[in-house]
Amino acid sequence: MSPPVSIRGCTSEYLALIMDDPDCPTGTFDHWLIWNIKGTNLIPENISHEEHPTELPGSSQGLNTGRELGYMGPCPPRGRPHRYYFKVYGLGEPLDLRPGASKVRLEKAMVGKVLQYGEAMATFQRV
Repeated sequence: MSPPVSIRGCTSEYLALIMDDPDCPTGTFDHWLIWNIKGTNLIPENISHEEHPTELPGSSQGLNTGRELGYMGPCPPRGRPHRYYFKVYGLGEPLDLRPGASKVRLEKAMVGKVLQYGEAMATFQRV
């Protein structure tokens, strides 16, 4: 179940969100890609795993590293804690990007369109 994401101070018309784990032993693990979110201060929890989730009309989701649409929760290997970054991009226009896109394609589509940016980091560890 995706967590709620509270957004403060962003006045952009559209948002994109990338959640990733840079501490994955095989390289950065992308947990969630979602874009064309109409300006809001809250992304609710439990967003469906659909190309265009009904909870956020007009938005699209990409493939996480597990090759699934939507959010994939943290499940690091036992041991040291992992950092999970929630990166929010404020955009002035919707992105022309099909659902199921990768993070590379999402980042490429955002070039020159990002008006605001913010991030939060959380840690999680399995013992």
